[in-house]
Amino acid sequence: MQLTDQGYRLNENINPLDLVEKYDAPLYVYDSAIISRQFNKLETAFKVPKLQINYACKALTNINILKLMKQLGAGLDTVSIQEVWLGLKAGFDPRDIMYTPNCVSIEEIEMAVKEGVRINIDNISILEQFGHLHPNVPVCIRVNPHILAGGSYKISTGHIDSKFGISIHQMPHVSRVVEATRLKIEGLHMHTGSDILDAGVFLQGAEILFNVAANFKDLEFVDFGSGFKVAYKPGGNATDIESLGEHLSVRFNEFCKSYGRDLTLIFEPGKFLVSESGYFLAKVNVVKQTIANVFAGIDSGLNHLIRPMFYDAHHEIINISRPEAKPRIYSVVGYICETDTFGDNRKIAEIQEGDILCFLNAGAYCYSMASNYNSRFRPAEVLIHNGQDYLIRQRETMDDIIKNQVEVNLESLQESKV
Repeated sequence: MQLTDQGYRLNENINPLDLVEKYDAPLYVYDSAIISRQFNKLETAFKVPKLQINYACKALTNINILKLMKQLGAGLDTVSIQEVWLGLKAGFDPRDIMYTPNCVSIEEIEMAVKEGVRINIDNISILEQFGHLHPNVPVCIRVNPHILAGGSYKISTGHIDSKFGISIHQMPHVSRVVEATRLKIEGLHMHTGSDILDAGVFLQGAEILFNVAANFKDLEFVDFGSGFKVAYKPGGNATDIESLGEHLSVRFNEFCKSYGRDLTLIFEPGKFLVSESGYFLAKVNVVKQTIANVFAGIDSGLNHLIRPMFYDAHHEIINISRPEAKPRIYSVVGYICETDTFGDNRKIAEIQEGDILCFLNAGAYCYSMASNYNSRFRPAEVLIHNGQDYLIRQRETMDDIIKNQVEVNLESLQESKV
């Protein structure tokens, strides 16, 4: 989002207010140029013979975004069979899709096997069942390194109390299962959490994973997950990708040399690729002053953007209708019958009813976590690509709310019971 003499602009020449006029509000907008920039930044940071970037599609699953990722050369990180199906529908080769579920049934994993995607297993029970069923299907093992990392405990996945991964202390048990079932282990995987600022966390995890990898002789890849932090405020902190790339590349190449051959280094970024590409546009319904606060109530709520309420996540909020107005202090809230506060005590250009507010960093875990709570419709999505805007998801209607509901004639049921 750029502030020009003509007001705010997206992708140099697109006025976000024109998009609201065209598609209505609330509205999600994504800029493909930013996604491409982020992908290229990550791809060039690591100097290794074999590098694979798998997009963690749970961040944003619109099929047009998946197709864009495929064009850029990404693979796909999926966590459900439904995401696998979306990836296949978007045109990904099955072997370019990594399926990393958690606490799913062996029946769902069987469905993924039938689709031919790569399987990543994160518990010994399933590993043993899988080995008896599919001894000839290569698998990846997700390791829990017991590292507490990430910006919030809710998104930290590699600590000792996490439900994710197989503990590094259980590797002898894993070895016995692998030997007994004759499973081929093609990769090792680790993901410690999200919003990781300290590159040292990745390097610490790398040493742990390399030590484990030395015990598996047929590996094809090592997968470090992701968790790269993006800046949520102007001048905010972010993972130094260039520094991480420099240091991890050296260590990874050293490990490959000692291992005896070049392995593929895999990362699974989601937020890093799409967060900054997204903008959420919402209209101010009411400006309400109380004895202690001034609320700007918008035509949205936690049903469309739950991250601030769920993770205490920060989204910068700007008034794109009055960019030059004098700033005042507001609490921006939603219309849901819950306390759905997007931001407290925010300095925002003076807000009037009918103004359009823009939430930044709205590309990751925003629409993908939206719901129909309070029977509200989910918003439309628009993609900015090569300077043009394209509708990539229609706004929901009442038909969408009731289409899967089955109406029962309760009166006739009561009469027949009598």
